Parts: sequence; structure tokens; C-alpha cells
Amino acid sequence: MAQDDLLTRYRDSIDNIDAALVFMLAERFKITQAVGEYKASSKLPPADPSREEKQIARLRQLAKDAKLDPDFTEKFLRFVIDEVIRHHQQIRGG
Repeated sequence: MAQDDLLTRYRDSIDNIDAALVFMLAERFKITQAVGEYKASSKLPPADPSREEKQIARLRQLAKDAKLDPDFTEKFLRFVIDEVIRHHQQIRGG
């Protein structure tokens, strides 16, 4: 197999994974949108630090098990959580 063909196959795989990640994030945000609406109607705070810390610890362990850098995983999750909290604040009107 020519090097260019191999590189193309690798890149095609990466593109497919990236697409799957986008769709998974979209699904996640649909659910967190519903959570934000529930929290707003129930007068719950937009953030739940206890839950966030448990999730970070759980996903750090999953990252270790998957041979993925746990620090990277935490940074990625923190970015997602911060965006979810921002959405929850907007839903709440704050």
C-alpha cells in the first residue's frame, strides 16, 4: 500500500471519529439542556460542584483504563462542564 493511501485511510478514520464526537456532544447537550430546564423550574443552582468532582474522578479513571492522559481528559471535561453551566445560567436568566 502506498504511503499516501495509508495516510488517507488514517485521516478518513480520524474524520469518522471526529464526526461521532460531534454527534455525541450534540446528544449530551440535548440532555443537559433538559437538566438545565429542570434545575431552573425547581430553583436548583446551575452548578453542582459535588457531582462535577465525582464525574471528573470517574472519567480520570476511565481515561487511565483507556491509556488516555487523565489530565487531558479532565481539561476536556472541565471545558464541557463549564459550557453546560453557562447554558444553565442562560436558561435561568442569569
